[in-house]
Amino acid sequence: MKRRSFLKNAAFLTGAAMAAPALKGCSFVDKSEPAPSVARDFHFRADGTFTVLQFTDTHYIVGDPRSQRALECVKEALESVKPDLVIHTGDIVFGRPDLDCAREILRPLAESGIPWAVALGNHDSQFGSSREAMFQAIRELPGCVNQSPKDGVYGCSNDVITLSGAKGVERVFYLFDSMDAVVLKGEDEIHCYDYIRHNQIAWYRAHSERFTSENKGQPVPSLAFFHIPLPELQEALDKGVQPLAGTNGEPSCPSRLNGGLFAQFRELGDVQAIVTGHDHDCDYVLPYGQLYFIYGRFSGGDTIYNHLGPQGYIPSDDHTAPGTVSGCRLFQFREGEPGFRTCVRLYGGEVQQTLNL
Repeated sequence: MKRRSFLKNAAFLTGAAMAAPALKGCSFVDKSEPAPSVARDFHFRADGTFTVLQFTDTHYIVGDPRSQRALECVKEALESVKPDLVIHTGDIVFGRPDLDCAREILRPLAESGIPWAVALGNHDSQFGSSREAMFQAIRELPGCVNQSPKDGVYGCSNDVITLSGAKGVERVFYLFDSMDAVVLKGEDEIHCYDYIRHNQIAWYRAHSERFTSENKGQPVPSLAFFHIPLPELQEALDKGVQPLAGTNGEPSCPSRLNGGLFAQFRELGDVQAIVTGHDHDCDYVLPYGQLYFIYGRFSGGDTIYNHLGPQGYIPSDDHTAPGTVSGCRLFQFREGEPGFRTCVRLYGGEVQQTLNL
């Protein structure tokens, strides 16, 4: 069995049993903390710029030398880029003890003084601790801007982050929890990755409509960050749409179920890009339906499959070698300008795929 197939099946075996079709929120909701509707409102730098750094799929195992490059990649990128905000789009850990794994790979973020947030991945609740416990442990680290789970909203890591200029909110970053796996019983039993649920979409719509209303009826340009891609990405590929840049090294692995989030993005007209991880051999930018599907760059080490690179990466004993696979994706925004710039930065400093979108 191929490694990717094994991982997909493992996700169903470990996560599906706890993922029910019921539409409910996280069981841990800190009602003593009146969570604001916006996790954090940021502002542009004095030079009018703002940079977001995305890590994804670090798949960290504490004490495992195969994880060393992931840790070095995170440290090196933070020190070199000095972003204004970091977003990790999930699959933070890949082993036990999982809370210690999360704390160690996220420690450079916590010690950097740079604000950061996470959108949990499917593997982040597969190694002993509940999703709620994992999210709570992450939120306790310094610098994390994620808020307490929202009562009645499916999953844990659903958050809204804004970026304001002199005239008010200019950008919105939506973080969705795409969860793990789901089993739907019935005549045709469905086992698949989870999907964005109706109450998550309602939560997004409420924010989007409010921002549009406050912006004199004009949608505020936004990006959506989560782990598992939407089915429409595969639809685009099936229609022959080609990436603008980057590597398409494996089929996308979305849910078999479509919750309708893409249609809502199109209807409301604010989300310009859907930014995900999950598929380690993909790091491309693909236009479809008046927005962009963007993969982050695999940020992990050798604890899991990865084949990015000129000839395909072959793991070696040197788990800290720069310029091989690991990296991150950057997004830069300018005050008063509707578009954005994105690129991939490899561990070691090489920059690829610079695009103005």
